[in-house]
Amino acid sequence: MIDVAKLEAIARDLRKLLPEGSEQLHQGLRKNLKLIAESVLERMDLVTREEFDAQQALLIRTREKLEVLERKLAELERTAPP
Repeated sequence: MIDVAKLEAIARDLRKLLPEGSEQLHQGLRKNLKLIAESVLERMDLVTREEFDAQQALLIRTREKLEVLERKLAELERTAPP
């Protein structure tokens, strides 16, 4: 997982290297670093928390339905004539 604190520390260190009065350069650097980070994250094929939570809820419901069906099948197998 990406450590945001480390990225912020790197950005702070880079900002310290810039000469005084270079706010415009700082803003440009910040914008470019943000674009680079977003590009890297997009290529990592990550999902949002909302997407993850929705899929997790769907999986839980599916598991519950499967358990019900397995119990019904086991009951049918017990009661079915040989």
